[in-house]
Amino acid sequence: MRYLPILIFLVLISSCSAPQDPKSMDPLVIAPFDGLDTLAINDWWNRGENPIIDMDVPRDEVVAFGIYTVANQKLKMTAQLYPLYPNEDREVRLEVDQDGWKEIATAKVNDLGWSATFVVENWDDTKDIPYRIRHGEKAMFEGLVRKDPKDKEVISIAALSCNSNKDRGDRANYVRNINHQDPDVVFFAGDQSYDHTEHTAAWLKFGQQFKEVFRNRPCITIPDDHDIGQGNLWGEGGKVSESSAGSDGGYFYHHEYVKLVERCQTSHLPDPYDPTPIQQGIGVYYTNLVVGGVDFAIIEDRKFKSGPKGKIPQIGPRPDHIRDPSYDPKSVDVPGLVLLGERQLTFLDDWANQNEGVVMKAVLSQTGFCGGAHIHGNKENRLHADMDSNGWPQTSRNKALKAIKKANAVHIAGDQHLATVIKHGIDEFDDGPWAFVVPAIVNNYYSRWWWPEDEKPGKNANDVLPWTGQYLDGFNNKITMHAYVNPESPSSGGGYGLTRFNKTTKEVTFECWPREVDVTTGKAAQFTGWPFTVDMSE
Repeated sequence: MRYLPILIFLVLISSCSAPQDPKSMDPLVIAPFDGLDTLAINDWWNRGENPIIDMDVPRDEVVAFGIYTVANQKLKMTAQLYPLYPNEDREVRLEVDQDGWKEIATAKVNDLGWSATFVVENWDDTKDIPYRIRHGEKAMFEGLVRKDPKDKEVISIAALSCNSNKDRGDRANYVRNINHQDPDVVFFAGDQSYDHTEHTAAWLKFGQQFKEVFRNRPCITIPDDHDIGQGNLWGEGGKVSESSAGSDGGYFYHHEYVKLVERCQTSHLPDPYDPTPIQQGIGVYYTNLVVGGVDFAIIEDRKFKSGPKGKIPQIGPRPDHIRDPSYDPKSVDVPGLVLLGERQLTFLDDWANQNEGVVMKAVLSQTGFCGGAHIHGNKENRLHADMDSNGWPQTSRNKALKAIKKANAVHIAGDQHLATVIKHGIDEFDDGPWAFVVPAIVNNYYSRWWWPEDEKPGKNANDVLPWTGQYLDGFNNKITMHAYVNPESPSSGGGYGLTRFNKTTKEVTFECWPREVDVTTGKAAQFTGWPFTVDMSE
């Protein structure tokens, strides 16, 4: 049965050290797990070669990486390990260099996902403090916990999403560019993994690609649909979904697998605003992180959202796709549909009023609050409305935007594979918050285009790109398009975003950098339409 409890049996062995031949060891047995995460469980060393990453590393390399945040003088750092042999120690140690190295915390490694999280209270965030994560005698990962940059005038955040497995190469350009630009925090908005049923291996690959970006600075990672193994996710409060397409709402794969993903990717985030689990015991992580006087709300725009199947009329070939431009948008905005859910709206309302020590604000989430693309996958596939976007359900979308606007915050997200800068409208054009959706890390496998069918600019268009100005999206939401990156752009539209918050002028500058440029040369150009600056003092 799919949802039998997970049974873990540690087989007694006589030796206290790993034997020379791991194949001779009795395995840690984890069953039943529906064929999930098979590369990292049971006798993982017998799996042979795989296309993702070599799991059987030398024992002095089993600490793959560490990832951390500091909030309210509390350090939370997750150590990610490669799989351990059955008789290897399940403890990791955290040491810091303060007039010499000393151990300050230990943590137990979870055999599902192979991660462990340190929590250190009363952290001194006024100093740069070197750290190292240790396992056994020799395995080690070193880095720097940065001091809070509250004295800096400009605070910056790099934002990335959609790390497709169609390209398993390194991410050297990203690492070089981001480290050169030296943001104060890094945000990965989702889809760090596209290997749907092998998250641990894919997460290790992600760490191998990007660990030099977050080794020495705080990093926010939040999972999206592909991370938990689905093509799309409408979490609907944690119910069980009938298929991996997910359109009926809920999670298809075993809840322990979902918890594994969230444990690896979010345990280092600040404590959640309200930690009450949802159905199936799946946790939540919505919270906020203040860096240098800029307050970042981290929300989960998938977890509580209603699935469309069976709740609204099916107008297109799929429950979540609408191709008929003559349909009535009100027909799909029926009472009772949820987007962020009351819990997160309460959080945002409270967050908007918390301003001590805070100069500027931003909301971080998986995807944008409108239908910001007309064409999906290829140029023949025009899609009038896509319910995977947060443009639907419209009433709940407007509630979310009002909450963001109340905080005078900008919104930063990913997911769409199409970078955009949009000024949202709620009741009228331009009365909502600004939003920056960043491009995909890899964008040569599923592209999207902003391409109005009449190929005409909207009202109040600018002269930088042909199709800017005021438009209605496929749900009749009011949006003003200011910049976009179609796949014909450099790097096929792949790249990353960098947002700078000037605390003196109250200006926010959105930058959008192509994957292939080299910012260290001083000659690198951003995508057309960027940089784009907005005045938040208005």
